[in-house]
Amino acid sequence: MQAIKLKAPAGLENLMLVEDGAPIPPGPGEILVRLHACSLNYHDYAVVTGAIPTADGRIPMADGAGVVEAIGTGVTEFAVGDAVVSGFFPHWQDGTPAPGDFSAVPGDGEDGYAREYATRPASWFTHAPKAWSHAEAATLTTAGLTAWRALVVEGRLKAGDTVLVLGTGGVSMFALQFARAMGATVIATSSSDEKLERLRGLGASFGVNYKTHPDWGTRVRDWTGGRGVDHVIEVGGPGTLPQSITAVAQGGHIALIGVLTGWGGEVPTAALMMRQARLQGIVVGSRRQQQDMVRGLEATGIRPVIDSSFALGGIADAFKHEASGKHFGKICLEF
Repeated sequence: MQAIKLKAPAGLENLMLVEDGAPIPPGPGEILVRLHACSLNYHDYAVVTGAIPTADGRIPMADGAGVVEAIGTGVTEFAVGDAVVSGFFPHWQDGTPAPGDFSAVPGDGEDGYAREYATRPASWFTHAPKAWSHAEAATLTTAGLTAWRALVVEGRLKAGDTVLVLGTGGVSMFALQFARAMGATVIATSSSDEKLERLRGLGASFGVNYKTHPDWGTRVRDWTGGRGVDHVIEVGGPGTLPQSITAVAQGGHIALIGVLTGWGGEVPTAALMMRQARLQGIVVGSRRQQQDMVRGLEATGIRPVIDSSFALGGIADAFKHEASGKHFGKICLEF
């Protein structure tokens, strides 16, 4: 089978397409999945560029979707022919959040899904939404579930709430769609007026170009009549958090999801305290939450926004496209 392996030292130029032997038959409790798609996330980019160290020869990509080709003894949840999608934290099945490390995350501490076949415990996958393409399903593992947990599980989103999403990456796009489907109002930011128009087409009620308006938090608060927003999908980190705190309502929820502007920095703690807002770090979610999300997607008819797809051997070009910031929605590999 073909697979991508990251050779040392890490870097896009060292993502190699290799022949990696025959598929391994599934043992007790395992399934053999013929993978057909992956989707790119910032975490994957950090791994392949060396920002997050991993083992030499690691197969990258946390998000994988495909079809069950064989099942081991004792597997009852899946049958041959089922469409499945991987989970981000394989050992976090339900309940209390998993430890905040990536030692068991596919594509980081374990080999991931940039390959044609994977034999893994059945509990490492869930069913994919019915009638979805493999590329669509592959967007759920990281981006989809992060947005779902931020808004639905932890944010307790309800109709009439106001949600602020930052940018047009996968998490923000899913958050916009979840919020609109549940009757919330969405405000969006972007550095591109063209992208803001596209976000309005997806249901955003108001958009702010953060390059034109560096004080975008104040503009968001003004648009809400001074109240602020109930939820912020904070993907930027230290460079955007002060504006997010300005934008949030009294007692609102800021889901700290990303570190696109850096790994650490100053936090305006006095402003956060006076807002009495809840700032919560979120790293994806559990298998149970993923199963709940799939049911929600099937009930609402939401489909992911896919920017573009690349072949497995084009993985380096796919990451370059991600790094350019020109994408609108998810970038996928299809093979």
